[in-house]
Amino acid sequence: MTTGRNTRGGTARRGLTALAATALAGALALSVSGGVQAAPKTPAPGFLAAKDMPQAPGNAWNAGAVTAGAPESDPFCLDTVLPAQGTTWHRQFHTDLDTGGVQVSVRAANAAAAEKLAARAGAAVAACAADWLRTTPGGTASWDDYGTIAVEEGARVVGVAISIPDAGLGVHLLGVGRDGDTVTIVSWGRMGKLSDAPVAAFKKTTTTAVNKLR
Repeated sequence: MTTGRNTRGGTARRGLTALAATALAGALALSVSGGVQAAPKTPAPGFLAAKDMPQAPGNAWNAGAVTAGAPESDPFCLDTVLPAQGTTWHRQFHTDLDTGGVQVSVRAANAAAAEKLAARAGAAVAACAADWLRTTPGGTASWDDYGTIAVEEGARVVGVAISIPDAGLGVHLLGVGRDGDTVTIVSWGRMGKLSDAPVAAFKKTTTTAVNKLR
């Protein structure tokens, strides 16, 4: 059963298989299986800090290091979206309770390539619930499009809630934004329903993420 507007997407997980590539100064080391590994000489774009994530009393955020390459597990709804070419970094976030998040930023070859990547990511999150249902018999899913944000080349926020019989409810917020040749994806998730999601605070988080790409 699906509530809300259904879409395609997925929750599959991709691991990283590192393929070391030595080349001239400024070249990239690519991870062809799970994303893109950035060469140490390539500076990372700006990333969110723990204080930039949606805050809740008694539920402080902790931030991991900004790390070259895609995360071991892709953000919810975004499996197969992260490119096999480009330069990618990520940062994990977690609280002491049940809330987690990740930011992934990709520097594409140029602004046109980044625009295409942002469009693919936006389509994937908007289409996530229906595809999740197709691979989860007996599950339910709902989603909501929380609209675009006027920041740099634009951003969009979508929420997806899922449930499985005899298991808890899970809710995810996903923001996709772009500044020039760089795309950033922010994911927030916890147990709960769409009505539990801090949409206004997450929009501010997404806005900050795009502004920090400069």
